[in-house]
Order: sequence, then structure tokens, then C-alpha cells
Amino acid sequence: MAFSRALAVLAAATGLLAGLTGCGHHARPPASSAPSSRPAAAPAPPACGDLGALPLRDKLAQLLMVGVKNADDARAVVTGQHVGGIFIGSWTDLSLFNGPLADITAKAGPLPLAVSVDEEGGRVSRLKSLIGAAPSARQLAQTQTPAQVHDLAAARAKKMHDLGITVDFAPVVDVSDEPDDSVIGDRSFGNDPQQVTEYAGAYAQGLRDGGLLPVLKHFPGHGHGSGDSHTGGVVTPPLSALQGSDLVPYRTLVKATPVAVMVGHLQVPELTGTDPASLSPKAVQLLRDGVGYGGPPFTGPVFSDDLSSMAAISDRFGVAEAVLRTLQAGTDIALWVTTDEVPAVLDRLQQAVAAGDLSAQRVDESLGRVAAMKGRSPACGH
Repeated sequence: MAFSRALAVLAAATGLLAGLTGCGHHARPPASSAPSSRPAAAPAPPACGDLGALPLRDKLAQLLMVGVKNADDARAVVTGQHVGGIFIGSWTDLSLFNGPLADITAKAGPLPLAVSVDEEGGRVSRLKSLIGAAPSARQLAQTQTPAQVHDLAAARAKKMHDLGITVDFAPVVDVSDEPDDSVIGDRSFGNDPQQVTEYAGAYAQGLRDGGLLPVLKHFPGHGHGSGDSHTGGVVTPPLSALQGSDLVPYRTLVKATPVAVMVGHLQVPELTGTDPASLSPKAVQLLRDGVGYGGPPFTGPVFSDDLSSMAAISDRFGVAEAVLRTLQAGTDIALWVTTDEVPAVLDRLQQAVAAGDLSAQRVDESLGRVAAMKGRSPACGH
């Protein structure tokens, strides 16, 4: 099943989880190990049956999404390390889309490759040289109807899908009245939670209709945070305040599947303490259960925000430790923006599973959600 066709089955993700078993417990991990000199892996056969039978390292690699510089960088990490996803950033050589990506995708395994991008429109637009520019979310909410926003998102998603993109880290569902040029600012559809819900919902549906998986961000809400997680720690209002504003859109938008959620690097009083939400089991559980903010249970895939270049994380942890902690917290896919650390990250995760610091069951649960997101490998037939 092609990735775009898999969007139709993501809502049934829990069915894939039943066949995955494991045991273990969460605990504070030991210090990071030195980088590995492990040679590149051989091409992985497609996972056409029991996901639980995959080698542990391949399971863990499917829970990683890494930024790539160019086609060679992508090919090395996909065919050599079997990572499950690549991220197209502002630094990526876009000639990747001129043919190499299709070849890399065809050789990916053991599951189809996820190809992601930050394409929000406005000032966060990584592909505007290929698909054209678009207004910011704030401009859209001020000048267009939700139906028009849906159509714009669908048209842009179709162009991205044709390039080989499968996941868009959009829409921003943060509720904010910050100045346009602040960290969220004009990336938000506005300061009215109902307006954000309506417009972000239209945008997300447009992405789905164009063949992409939308990713709602930044849970539980960056719009009223104290700063910029790219440059330092961010503290949001207390959870009790977020429930009446920033969390409101999620109550509705996580019901429209398929959809994913990105958890931000946000310290939330009454919830996470001094930990960022992306590394907090309580924050991820809030999203999964829904009870604590009045939302439905969420069984779809959960992404971390970037774990390598945002000071809210990088000032405290190296990449391998941050990846371990976000997976321990319950996210399904750890995102960061370079490929250099992949072998060391996989080594660290394998050590954590062996030590019982990351449970095998926790890994298999995330693998099931990732597999549901991606669908069956084309190499498996129909």
C-alpha cells in the first residue's frame, strides 16, 4: 500500500498493536555512550507480516526522523541505517526531488519511508521555490473563508505529494495574539480558540485530501509561552489556563483522522514541572488519555519537536539522550535535523532496551502506530 493510501487506515492503528508484545520498565537512563563504529547495515527486507519479528535495531530506526542535507545524505541513512523518516529543511538541497528521492524511497525498508517538511506558508515555507508561496495562517484567517483555506491547502498538498512528501508539520494550532514576527505570531490562525479550530481544521483536511498526513503543533500550546524554544526554555501558563484556550483546538482536531500531533519543548506548570513536554510522560499521557483537558483519547502517531538544534533541549541533553527520553515519555517518532548521530542514537536505544530503561513493549507500541501511519510496503504486493 502506498503511503498516501495508508492515510485511509491510520484510524485503525490499534489493530496493528495487538500482535506486538514485549516487557520492561521505564527508569532513569545511564549516561550516553561513545559514538559507534558499527558498519552500515545491509538493505532491510520489507516487513510484510509480523512486525514483532523485526530485529530490534530496525524497530528502533523506524522511530527516527532525521534532517538530510542532500540525496547522498538521505541515501546513506535510509539504506544504510534503515531510518523510518527523513526531514526536508531549509538547508536541504532540493535537487533531491529531481529523481533521487524516488529511488531512495523505492529501496527503503522494512517499512515505507516517511518524508516530512515544515510547510506552513508565510515565513515557514521550505518548498516555496518548488510549489510557490502562500500567505501565513494569520493572513489566511483574516482574508479567506475556511473553505478557501481547505482548497489552498489541498492544492499545495497535491504538489508536495507529487514531489514525494508524505508528512507536513502543519497546521500550527497554537492560539496566539503575539506580534507577527514573534516565534508563533502570524503562524497562528488567531487568538480565538474556536477560530483556530475552524481554520486549522480546514487546513488539515486540505492536507489529507491532497495526500499528506497533517501534524498538529505544538501540543499542549506554544501561543502564550514565555519565549522561543529555539533559543531557550519556554514556560507556558499553567495547565488550568491552557484548558480554556490553547488546548481547545485539540479537543476537536484530533478526532479528524488520520492526523498526528507534535509535542513542543514547553514547560507547563501543573503538568511537566521543569521538564519540557516533549520529554514528559505526563504531557504525552495528557494527549493520549484526553481526560485531563476534555479531549478524546488519541491513538495516532506523536512526534517530538526537533531534538538537536533547539536550545530548550540541546542546552540540557545530547541528541542520543534526548531521543531516549522522548521515547521513554511516550512519543512515537523522535525528530532531529542531522544524520551524523544516527548510529550513536541507535546504539544508545539498544542499550536502553537491554537494560530495561526503555521497554520493548513501549517500542512495539510506537512501531505499530508508525506502521499504521505508513501502510504496507509496495514490495509486499497487495
